[in-house]
Amino acid sequence: CPVDLDATIIASDGSTTREAFHADPDAPIDCFYIYPTVSEQQTGNANFTIDHDLTLTIEQQFARFGGRGRLFAPAYRQVTISALKAMFAKKPIPMSYDLAYADVLAAFLAYLSNDNHGRGFVLVGHSQGALHLARLVREQIDGKPIQGQMVSALLIGEALPVKADAEPALVFPHTPLCRTNDQVGCVIAFSSFRAETPPAAGTLFVKAPEGMHAACANPAVLDGGSGGLDAYLSASEAPVWTDPPRPIDTPFVKVPGILNAQCVVNGQVAFLAVSRDASANGPRAKDIKGDLPDWGLHLIDMNLTMGNLLHIVGDETRAYLAQ
Repeated sequence: CPVDLDATIIASDGSTTREAFHADPDAPIDCFYIYPTVSEQQTGNANFTIDHDLTLTIEQQFARFGGRGRLFAPAYRQVTISALKAMFAKKPIPMSYDLAYADVLAAFLAYLSNDNHGRGFVLVGHSQGALHLARLVREQIDGKPIQGQMVSALLIGEALPVKADAEPALVFPHTPLCRTNDQVGCVIAFSSFRAETPPAAGTLFVKAPEGMHAACANPAVLDGGSGGLDAYLSASEAPVWTDPPRPIDTPFVKVPGILNAQCVVNGQVAFLAVSRDASANGPRAKDIKGDLPDWGLHLIDMNLTMGNLLHIVGDETRAYLAQ
């Protein structure tokens, strides 16, 4: 994780400033991360090889949490992209989510035994990573003594069902959705789609049983409504970020004021609706990349909300330590 995480902030007038990233060597909590489906290996389950795609994903989704906690990011034998493609094509190849979860569980138990020493921790997972961490919370944490050390769980890009109109919205029997920035022991979960292209019922990341819908806690404003996204976007997500073009020599870019988000619930469908304020563009890029057919903005769920999530984790940590 010691990689360049500096960001170029592009103001509405097109001017740029550099935001330097600094890890916290004295971070008081830990962050335990399980990465999404990134392996291009041709088998159903990956091996433990740490390749370029995995390293890049860590850089995009997790390394910045080094400003809030000590980082733990175990490799695991995940279900691969090849296996998912084969499944969607109805030509499945042998694969095992149980094998992948067994690795995640073993890594977490090893972390508790060897590294935790009673510290608070934040779970961070995206897509397949969130799927495995959700099972971990359900089977190993929820309602058990160790839950007292869970500062929060960020389970992004995976449909976690909650009862419609239930308050508090319990993702697990003893673990609610986060509704304030200083709430401890709660879950933040959502899947992001463009507001103008909402998902259909039954879409993978919003699919929920009858009478339920996917959890949605908006990191921009946890207690509801619309709020601005503090996004850290990959500099490669737009060919030109300003007009006229200005050189960008950082791996990340921020465009304050352009992106907003609001949780939308419509029957069994619930998602984080991301909208662009075109009036705030000025000489900045008019759009962002990250779309996949039927998957919305799944590829950049974490990038879109990174600054908001880090702010929340900071507030939660202070509340946890005060307890």
